[in-house]
Amino acid sequence: MHCPFCRHPDTRVVDSRSTEDGGAIRRRRTCSECGRRFTTQETVLLMVSKRSGVTEAFSREKVIAGVRRACQGRPVSEDSLAQLGQRVEESIRASGVAEIPAHQVGVAVLGPLRDLDEVAYLRFASVYRGFETLADFEAEIQQLKAHAKGES
Repeated sequence: MHCPFCRHPDTRVVDSRSTEDGGAIRRRRTCSECGRRFTTQETVLLMVSKRSGVTEAFSREKVIAGVRRACQGRPVSEDSLAQLGQRVEESIRASGVAEIPAHQVGVAVLGPLRDLDEVAYLRFASVYRGFETLADFEAEIQQLKAHAKGES
């Protein structure tokens, strides 16, 4: 690890601690050249394999951007979108798998989005599941009604 102050390549770990959620490790380091201290954070990279065969790092921002498009014109706050992105990432990380198919990301979005806004959920599901007919929408609306009755 290079020192961020003097760029010296030799630093020493003074202390290591897990974050509260256990998803990362914070390391307190000191530079053997300039003597300054700094903190680094290590996280496990979560990879997403796309249908094209390309693998890329999971991006909470990409999830939020996709959901934001579905929520366009709906009364959904940026805070709600950020919380949804965090819930999706946490559920994916909880699976314990280092590489997941892109399809699983979409599945992880559907539940929290349904709870957030039903219209946005229908928009997202129609694209994600490739609705082609009115019957596809009707079937999904019936499932939404059944889900809503189950909660009441």
